[in-house]
Amino acid sequence: MERCFKIFRFDPENGSVPLYREYRIDVQPDWRILDCIHEIKWKLDGTLSFRRSCAHGVCGSDAMMINGKNRLACRTLVRDLKKRGVIRIDPLKGFPVIKDLIVDSDAFFERNEAVKPWFVNNDRPPEKERLQSPEERDRIDEPTKCILCGSCTSACPTYWYDKAYLGPAALLKAHRFIFDSRDQAGEERLEILNDLTGPYKCHTIFNCVETCPKEINVTGAIAELKMEILRSRLRKKSKSGR
Repeated sequence: MERCFKIFRFDPENGSVPLYREYRIDVQPDWRILDCIHEIKWKLDGTLSFRRSCAHGVCGSDAMMINGKNRLACRTLVRDLKKRGVIRIDPLKGFPVIKDLIVDSDAFFERNEAVKPWFVNNDRPPEKERLQSPEERDRIDEPTKCILCGSCTSACPTYWYDKAYLGPAALLKAHRFIFDSRDQAGEERLEILNDLTGPYKCHTIFNCVETCPKEINVTGAIAELKMEILRSRLRKKSKSGR
């Protein structure tokens, strides 16, 4: 069947203004949107620019707005969209556009790096591995599924108007390590988060939950961070005797 695609185009190096171009191609219902974009680039317009890598929903590089919703192009099927009408494709909202569907994600990854998203344990390494109980592993199961596609941060209204905000992806990454029973830098990360750029900026709108391709309860994780920051402050007050 033939479908019409309306794709955002912008090339600042050529001094062009942002616009939309329409492309009509024959598609199969089980094609992914990524397959459709490939068809357009390879057969109709080689200048179309976008990111993709694994094409299997693991790398997160092909996140974009499809019919007004943040999705992974490699996991969105033509048959899952409206059978009639134009399929509109835009770059992720809230990020500067480099070209066409490619956005500048440097600030996004800098915010993730700010929460120290790596394992910290200064004890002598065991002979085999650092053990966890099934319950301890379940505690961090959802956050470990994050692929850093940026969909949640792009869908966050707070991030739209306050670029100092860490954003849901960075906060979820902090949650993954703060609640890891093997990690020893939890209190340090909580100090980083106890700031106006941290979880208290979250207004519990649930956009991040709705748009997450891995169906992670990001808002719930942020709420747990708020409570853990409070517990941390109380623990410190108790130790100081105040």
